[in-house]
Amino acid sequence: MSDQRPSLTERRKATTQQEIALAAARLFAEHGAAGCTAEAIARAAGVSLRTFYRYFRTKEDAVAPLLSGGVRHWVTELALSPPELSVPEALEHSARIALSPSAAYPAATFEWVRGLLRITPTEPDLLAVWHRVHHESELALAPVLGTLAGHGADPLELRLAAAAANTAMRVALETWAETADPPERIAELGARCIRELTAGLRLWA
Repeated sequence: MSDQRPSLTERRKATTQQEIALAAARLFAEHGAAGCTAEAIARAAGVSLRTFYRYFRTKEDAVAPLLSGGVRHWVTELALSPPELSVPEALEHSARIALSPSAAYPAATFEWVRGLLRITPTEPDLLAVWHRVHHESELALAPVLGTLAGHGADPLELRLAAAAANTAMRVALETWAETADPPERIAELGARCIRELTAGLRLWA
């Protein structure tokens, strides 16, 4: 069996990207996207401007690793769902895990995401990054749902299920971000949104 673990170089790259993303999120939340520069983000992250642009095309792109980390976690957990769970149960189960603070995605990270989501509606370039992250999530969800649903699942139903589940997670995070609730409250909200948005789908009717 081949070793599928990331190489040391890949892990270092991911760490650097995450450090830049956290620095960008902090500066954006404090000053808005217009109030900070790529140079300021690079300086706050402790990297050179050349390194910044090696990883990110624009200053707004720098927050993508922070926003997509939870999405990747969710898709991974969904693929690893216990076989005794139905597809709707697997969606809820994986959402609860992905939306709960953990060592890989601590409560402080959710707080940085909250700060970003609060300013995103008035920052078009940040909004574009947020929507891109969720579009990529939707594309990643469909094949995983297809595997869980089994052979013969309608491709259209799979796309609809992926779109509904993805929208549920997005709405849960955006709704939570508007409140002062602690990160520990997101998981239940996410499970509720998935339950209500996917309840009528024929894929598992």
